[in-house]
Amino acid sequence: MKYIKNAKIILKDRIVEGMALAYDEKISGVVCPCAIPEGAEVIDAEGAYVAPGFIDIHIHGYLGEDASDGKAEGIRIMAEGVVKNGVTGWLPTTMTVSVAELTKAFDTIASLKEESKSWNGATILGVNAEGPYINSKKKGAQAEEHILVPDAEFFKKYGDLIKIATMAPEQDEDFAAIRELKAATDILISMGHTNATFEQAVAATANGVGHITHLFNAQTPLTHRAPGVVGAALTTDVSVELICDTFHIHKGLFSLIAKVKGDKLCLITDCTRAGGMPDGEYELGGQKFYLKGIECLLEDGTIAGSVLRMNEAVRNVYGNTDLPLYEVVNAASLNPATAIGVSANKGSIESGKDADLVIFDENINIKKTIIGGTVRYEA
Repeated sequence: MKYIKNAKIILKDRIVEGMALAYDEKISGVVCPCAIPEGAEVIDAEGAYVAPGFIDIHIHGYLGEDASDGKAEGIRIMAEGVVKNGVTGWLPTTMTVSVAELTKAFDTIASLKEESKSWNGATILGVNAEGPYINSKKKGAQAEEHILVPDAEFFKKYGDLIKIATMAPEQDEDFAAIRELKAATDILISMGHTNATFEQAVAATANGVGHITHLFNAQTPLTHRAPGVVGAALTTDVSVELICDTFHIHKGLFSLIAKVKGDKLCLITDCTRAGGMPDGEYELGGQKFYLKGIECLLEDGTIAGSVLRMNEAVRNVYGNTDLPLYEVVNAASLNPATAIGVSANKGSIESGKDADLVIFDENINIKKTIIGGTVRYEA
């Protein structure tokens, strides 16, 4: 048994001090420090926080690499990069690229899932397929030439790999593909890059859509006479993603969305290959974009993802709301774990769950990342 002492332990509903955390590959529980046996392996957190590892369910790239490239080494580089940001589990996220490119990317990621359980990086929990079944009117930085009419068959072939699939429901006649995927797979169907009306969006949630891709971005907005997809997201029981980089979403909205959506709020990065890289020119789904500071823009000024790190997302929400830290951490761990169906083993510090943990200071700077009880990163 291993132990973490002198830590502020972030549970899903409170923060515990003056205790120790016992674990091996799984979490044993919160114990009195007096119960730590002599000679045990002990991490002294020196007053820092210990939290469940962050889970990024929407991330395209990092450190010059992109999931859509279908390169095994690129996926490894990304995994080793994001673990330094406190991420213990992630969904490599593909773009609207050709079916051949998607097939290569899915096959490559599937081949790495087992290896990822023991490498020095975040564990692959599956894939997030953002497109190609979207609406060209809200394509954002997605490549229009690869947009297709919704078809359940292709995603069904990867039903054991894909955890989230983004679709524009108004492009799916009678919601046929959505209903088929809902019935035949465990894929979380997400509404995104969509021009749906409020009425269409609400109907989609009744027919199998359970999630909203990067709320507010690339979808019909909330207005008082046409509530749009945003209105449907806020008034139905769907989980939502939020890119809290203070550019995609104004920081003044963080509190509102958190209070409306509660445990349905999932922080994501939507990070591109420019993440962790200097300002300059990069590529996303075959299109040039430019990084300047925290802004990623296509040549025409369209927003093209982010360079957000997950610990920065936590810091931004915590620093710009009155939410308790444990609720902000839930939005980066338990809530996304619940959304993709892995919360039985991940997402919170509870006895019997995987010992996927992160230790960070009061500024959410990562000191250690632990996966399956093994330290995978140390600052």
